[in-house]
Amino acid sequence: MQPWRFFLLLAVLTGLLASCGARQSSQDMAQTPAVRAAKFGDADPVNFPGRNPQSYAVQGIDTARYQGAIDWREAANAGVSFAFLKATEGGDGFDPAFAENWRGAAQAGIPRGAYHFFYWCRPAAEQARWFIRHVPRSAGALPPVLDLEWTPFSPTCTLRPNAATVRAEAQIFLTMLERHYGQRPIIYTSPEIYQDAQLSRLTGYEFWLRSTADRPSNTYPGQAWTFWQYSSTGLVPGVGGKTDLNAFAGSKADWAAWLAARAR
Repeated sequence: MQPWRFFLLLAVLTGLLASCGARQSSQDMAQTPAVRAAKFGDADPVNFPGRNPQSYAVQGIDTARYQGAIDWREAANAGVSFAFLKATEGGDGFDPAFAENWRGAAQAGIPRGAYHFFYWCRPAAEQARWFIRHVPRSAGALPPVLDLEWTPFSPTCTLRPNAATVRAEAQIFLTMLERHYGQRPIIYTSPEIYQDAQLSRLTGYEFWLRSTADRPSNTYPGQAWTFWQYSSTGLVPGVGGKTDLNAFAGSKADWAAWLAARAR
């Protein structure tokens, strides 16, 4: 092939690829879920110091079977921009509402992810396999979540391992899920175990922090967060019972970029 023909062909191919990329970018932007103003209530509202959590543009919920049947389209219209759904617990617990919530949230156009409640009496690898068995790899799903809490009221497991063991077990679980789902999981935690187990030493992960009486910056000094669970008494149209309320750390544009970076 003569040199000029080669460069002409290269230019044509480059133009075609650029055009395809532009079309794909437009499609991705068109598929970004709309963010509506949240119309949530709260049965026991808290006056937070500084910036109020409701002022964050992107609001969501997390649910389990305790909320009963959910009208996900009504919830979406009320401003639910994301949802984390309980899937599994320990090595043998499965939330019976998960499949319906997973399907319903997706049909309503709400980005959703699944979370696992960790039990300290079962090996991390066994729990990871249990989660993987029940939660599908779905395009567009939010990263899976590892819920780390102490379980002082559990009828079967009140064990409180030392800090090093907590972090080692968490790392096994996180690594197995990342390998399977192709997304780095998020860590959900509450103040007591965060401090006891020095969870800030689990670096490279995004955190979803429970802080229902104060801002995360005061409850978890120095810890960056992506999601803030600020209430467990939320009242959301479409959800029958009280539910947890959560805020995303950034703007609507930040949310769109965050979702795009995790698209699979």
